[in-house]
Amino acid sequence: MSILSDRILNMQESATIAMAAKSREMKARGIDVISLSLGEPDFNTPEHIKEAAKQAVDDNFSHYTPVPGYLDLREAISEKFKRDNGLDYEPSQIVTSTGAKQTLANLMFCLINPGDEVILPAPYWVSYEGQILLARGKVVRISTNIDSDFKITPAQLEASITDKTKAFLFSSPCNPSGSVYSQEELNGLAEVLAKYPNIVVIADEIYEFINYTDKHASIGANPLIKDRVVTVNGLSKGFAMTGWRLGYMGAPKEIAAACTKMQGQFTSGTCAITQRAAITALNSHYEPTLAMKAEFLKRRNLVADRLREIPGLKFNVPDGAFYFFPDASAYFGKSYGNYTINNITDLCMYLLETANVATVTGAAFGNDDCFRIAYATSTDLLEKATARMKDSLSKLA
Repeated sequence: MSILSDRILNMQESATIAMAAKSREMKARGIDVISLSLGEPDFNTPEHIKEAAKQAVDDNFSHYTPVPGYLDLREAISEKFKRDNGLDYEPSQIVTSTGAKQTLANLMFCLINPGDEVILPAPYWVSYEGQILLARGKVVRISTNIDSDFKITPAQLEASITDKTKAFLFSSPCNPSGSVYSQEELNGLAEVLAKYPNIVVIADEIYEFINYTDKHASIGANPLIKDRVVTVNGLSKGFAMTGWRLGYMGAPKEIAAACTKMQGQFTSGTCAITQRAAITALNSHYEPTLAMKAEFLKRRNLVADRLREIPGLKFNVPDGAFYFFPDASAYFGKSYGNYTINNITDLCMYLLETANVATVTGAAFGNDDCFRIAYATSTDLLEKATARMKDSLSKLA
């Protein structure tokens, strides 16, 4: 009998973190691995944000912080929501956490009772499912594919709703597909959700600033359901602040208060220095963010051109985030040497071991035919990685 709890024994390790760890181990052995597995911008935090953090150190922001975050930071987030998204959340409706991942975990534990259902359009971010299951909820998948641009329809959403549905959770721009819902598409989903007043809508908008469409759209701006939408965001992707750990949400007051209560028993308030830097990030110009987005767009176009040269891969050109999610099912059943590709996980391991390129299996995202490529790295490395992938996949027969 294990001394560990059933909870931890039954929990799956994050596939993205596991693949990143494996590629680091190979690198430590001297193997030239190119990692396209982690969703982390390769840019450094903008200088004006770093300067704000240095000033905060000098100003002795070194003490415990309020659990939901400093009031002036929550005011800055409230203003950001109004300015950028057309969302009306008062500071009392905002909770900051140690990353958007903690924000989502808080929500799952505050909302989900055993047996409650959470609807997830698949593919979805790996931690959604893990957190729901940890809260003893049930995942209800809505499957999508490349032909639908990995987006669900209102009819699919309505068909998935039962009397046990507690929440609908999705991301736009989406991790792992990069798909982006337009305001018109979100309005269609909102019209369905308006019929079911007990369903909480959770919109993960962490990739908001890496959006190649005309304008980012927030479902929380729809008046039919705005009073029960939780909008999740953070600084990691848009401001190249992954290691700073600052996520936040705007939520109905009852939910915000519950998440503050939950967080108070786990971590309390997030890092004081990060919070001071976050105020500067949100209140300043977005020029570095826009420059990063322009560079990501160039990389997206480069990777799309290279993937088109690989027979057997089927993919859409994503409108946001920094991922491709190609369908590689054409390679299932093929072999090379001692390798046989029975499924998408086999294919990712094949690429890691023969091409020394780390990707992530789509099985972790709720899709058994696709795998995720993160193009948040230099063009030189992207050129090398895609060339290696093309060469390795060409050997399968």
